[in-house]
Amino acid sequence: MNDQALLRYSRHIMLDEIDIVGQERLLASRVLVIGAGGLGSPAALYLAGAGVGHLGIADDDIVELSNLQRQIAHTEGRLGHSKARSAAEAARSLNSACDVRALEARLVGEAMMAEVALADVVLDCTDRFSSRFDINRACVESGTPLVSGAAIRFSGQLAVFDPRQHQSPCYACLYGEQGDDEALTCAESGVISPLVGLIGSFQALEAMKLITGAGRPHQGLSTFNALEGEWRHFALPRDPACPVCGNR
Repeated sequence: MNDQALLRYSRHIMLDEIDIVGQERLLASRVLVIGAGGLGSPAALYLAGAGVGHLGIADDDIVELSNLQRQIAHTEGRLGHSKARSAAEAARSLNSACDVRALEARLVGEAMMAEVALADVVLDCTDRFSSRFDINRACVESGTPLVSGAAIRFSGQLAVFDPRQHQSPCYACLYGEQGDDEALTCAESGVISPLVGLIGSFQALEAMKLITGAGRPHQGLSTFNALEGEWRHFALPRDPACPVCGNR
């Protein structure tokens, strides 16, 4: 790191758990954020600001007026633009040294596997079960840690799935591979705006912990009730009969 980088990341370097070694790990890391909406917006911005070296942002949607209530990476001036490109522009404006790639298509099949395999950590910031199942399978197959977040109405949840750890469950251990896409979307159910910022920020934090080795990665499943301001934590054992990771 040069003097400018040392100054930029000085508040990280002051932390014994990160220091220069941890910051250099961030600068060398590759993170894939899938979904550039309510969760992906704060996650991508915090990761870019933190100094992640290579950041991929994938989304096949465009910015709409109803998104601006909560999706803070986008602006009125980018209405109608690709969400991936809009979020990438916001990330670059925060940290020009971050190599940001906008992936303006829905990742499926071989494209999904290729992008996930490149990443050190994947953040699932999507809002559909079908996408979550695909991302989970790709992460299990490639052995890539997955940080999963969700937010709907006044409820949020966070989980970290690390296939490198033998006892770590996967997303399918929790939900199987069945779910109603339409029942999950904010367009159908609504969501309070700061909640997605809270969960997306937690996703960025867990990604940074995985990369730097600071602290202990999140364990189990955590849910947040925004109306009551309460977190609940649940143990989440690996399912030996899981159709995705049971034979890992």
